[in-house]
Amino acid sequence: MLSIQFIEARFKNLSPDLLDVVLELRNIIVQIAPGVTEESMHNGMVYYMKERGGHVSAGVCLIRVYADHIRLAFFHGAFLPDPEHLLRGNQIAMRDLNIQSFDTAPWEAIRDLIEASYCFDPYTKTFQK
Repeated sequence: MLSIQFIEARFKNLSPDLLDVVLELRNIIVQIAPGVTEESMHNGMVYYMKERGGHVSAGVCLIRVYADHIRLAFFHGAFLPDPEHLLRGNQIAMRDLNIQSFDTAPWEAIRDLIEASYCFDPYTKTFQK
């Protein structure tokens, strides 16, 4: 896992509110997916279960950081249950949602999406614990 100091330094120009969103997403991911691999990428971080495969086949999610919002993306988002219709996108499987602030984020729905993504097997298109 990346250190908090690394994340804070990497996103030092991000508003405190959006940095809080990044850190909260990271906390949720680690709670749901113990043993998750976290890697820094050009505009965020990717989370995947290394023992299952690579970024896409074993991907849990991506956190993409922008100046005015945080984008939470799911490699297999088209297959995830999304009763609140938060996910958007027109790629074959990738879907994402934008988070504008900590206070307006739908945290319970986000937690459900991350958990579903963690349990999703793209090979069988089934959910496993």
